[in-house]
Amino acid sequence: MTNPTNDKRRKVPQGLRLIFDFGPLAVFFLAYVYGDFFIATAAFMAALFAALLASYLMTRHLPPMSLISGVVVAVFGGLTLVLHDESFFRMKPTIIYGIFCVALIGGVALGKPLLSVVLGDAIELTEEGWRVLSLRWGFFFLVMAALNEYVRLVWPDWWVTFKVFGATALTLAFAVSQTPTMLRYERKPEDAVEE
Repeated sequence: MTNPTNDKRRKVPQGLRLIFDFGPLAVFFLAYVYGDFFIATAAFMAALFAALLASYLMTRHLPPMSLISGVVVAVFGGLTLVLHDESFFRMKPTIIYGIFCVALIGGVALGKPLLSVVLGDAIELTEEGWRVLSLRWGFFFLVMAALNEYVRLVWPDWWVTFKVFGATALTLAFAVSQTPTMLRYERKPEDAVEE
């Protein structure tokens, strides 16, 4: 039997969470505008790892998505800086989106919607709700991976703008569009009693 006090993880305040999530992207954009792509890559890596460290020190854990992103950023950002080749860092979102897509859709196929592991502390949904939401986010990440590759290969001069503004806006818009689904499948107190 688990200790209930251990299940209550400390959370980062919402305002600070936004800084941790979007701060490194803002640092990347500013460093790109006032420097170059390689300075921006190094600045992004430093800002992301500082945000991960601060988040860990505050909560004593890191979400799986943050860990995966951190590893991919370290590898592809490192390759970009060492080999002085922008294409590695530009492929990074495709890799991250692809990993999330496979994990979420694969989790549903195996009967374990993994989105519940990532967001289970924030919202409570029925099993069907987690399944629906996991599939939707999985397919969203598939589309985002394809879109990143399209912009990277066809419009490389617009990639930074797309990454900072376009991808962020699309992700936020998709998240908001899922609110009715989350409300429809929200676990009510009586659901817990029935189980």
